[in-house]
Amino acid sequence: MFIHTETYGSGEPLVLIHGWAMHSGIWRIFAKQLAQQYQVTCVDLPGHGQSEKLPQFTLEAICQHLQNILPVTGCTLIGWSLGGMVALALPNRFPTRVKKIILIGSNPHFVQTADWVGMQEQTLEKFAANLTADCYGTLLRFLALQVHGLDKHKEILKELKVVLQACKMPDEDVLQGGLEILQQQDLRLLLKQLHCPVQVILGSHDTLVPVAVAEKILQLKPTIALTIIEKAAHVPFLSHPELLLKEIHDFMRTIHAV
Repeated sequence: MFIHTETYGSGEPLVLIHGWAMHSGIWRIFAKQLAQQYQVTCVDLPGHGQSEKLPQFTLEAICQHLQNILPVTGCTLIGWSLGGMVALALPNRFPTRVKKIILIGSNPHFVQTADWVGMQEQTLEKFAANLTADCYGTLLRFLALQVHGLDKHKEILKELKVVLQACKMPDEDVLQGGLEILQQQDLRLLLKQLHCPVQVILGSHDTLVPVAVAEKILQLKPTIALTIIEKAAHVPFLSHPELLLKEIHDFMRTIHAV
């Protein structure tokens, strides 16, 4: 199947994977900044942007088709939100293709449980229920959550809306499949068992991935390079790009693949 990608720059390869309901255009400005030092490939997940749709939008199927766009010599995966869960799942299936992983605003177990910090499951269930009645309105409410707490939330929300409208929206079954991944997948064991270096970057004001999950993640895997960007929410590559670039550069420069 056809997977759409956009590649910028040259050097050590980075592959950027977007979050729920979005497409590779969400990265474009930030990717071009990264491309001043790296070869940066932004990918549209199946059924998003310009990529072909899967019969079923499952984590296993996504990984199976994304392997074809990963450099055979290996790369660093940068996954945002749902894209972070995809990034975590890929090295378990194709270990030679992944050298490092950077997770931005992502959580190996997205929903809150008695022993884990995450998003309220009822919130995700409400989004799933509302998609059929008002798909576009539901997506707009999801975007609003991503910028909640930001000083420039109106400006960033406008930017998100422009990106969302730049491509045809994913079909409802694709969106529901993405929500099911967020609700049902538990990748904590995969994260714990990873042999490649991992960086986790969280925003202090993120309402979708509460910053309190940082402590849980470090307990799970103490070797993780953890960064909290103060006053950032769910989209630090839009609200705090300079700080995010510095954190990624520092990780790429000082942490070597094992």
